[in-house]
Amino acid sequence: MSKELVIVFVKNIKLGKVKTRLAKTIGNKAAFEVYKELVAITKKVIDSTKTDVRIYFSDVTVDSEWIGYSKAIQYGTDLGDRMQNAFNDGFNDGYNHIILIGSDLPDIKTKHIEKGLSALKENDTVFGPAEDGGYYLVGMSKMHNIIFQNKPWSQANLLEETLNELTRNSTTFTTLETLNDIDTFEDLEDSNFYKLNVELQDKIKQLND
Repeated sequence: MSKELVIVFVKNIKLGKVKTRLAKTIGNKAAFEVYKELVAITKKVIDSTKTDVRIYFSDVTVDSEWIGYSKAIQYGTDLGDRMQNAFNDGFNDGYNHIILIGSDLPDIKTKHIEKGLSALKENDTVFGPAEDGGYYLVGMSKMHNIIFQNKPWSQANLLEETLNELTRNSTTFTTLETLNDIDTFEDLEDSNFYKLNVELQDKIKQLND
């Protein structure tokens, strides 16, 4: 019987500390509003997830957020370190199917979580490709440190480099549906999340008038 865990990386929602690339175009207050909505989407999906969940905050745990969930703080020198440490925590606690997602995915659905966990029954690793060349989901059935070491974080060849190294090391993998995460204003403009959200459009416009 597999013991499954979903890890969610979230940033503490502080003005000037979230969606900094997006903020360069629309300002800190508007980026703050966008990230709040993205986190709300993530929480709605996680609330319908039936597996164990652990929320990793970027700076400090917040009692008033993610009530009822196990919480921890990300630790490590870069994103790779932080993800590696979170996976190590999970495997050390006895989980054997673990996936990790971020919290800036407007199109994330429960099915992506379920498919990610299911894929680990037949594969060593699983990835949810992001349109920018990275990935929004990573999962493992045991620890593979090479995924997190010496990788071009935030670069367009991140997933390609990662999969090439797994292939060289005879580590099996599969990929899920490609999704768009929101890093820049172009990402935001291209998303149905923004196109269909008139209230958010108005809010951003008001903040930039």
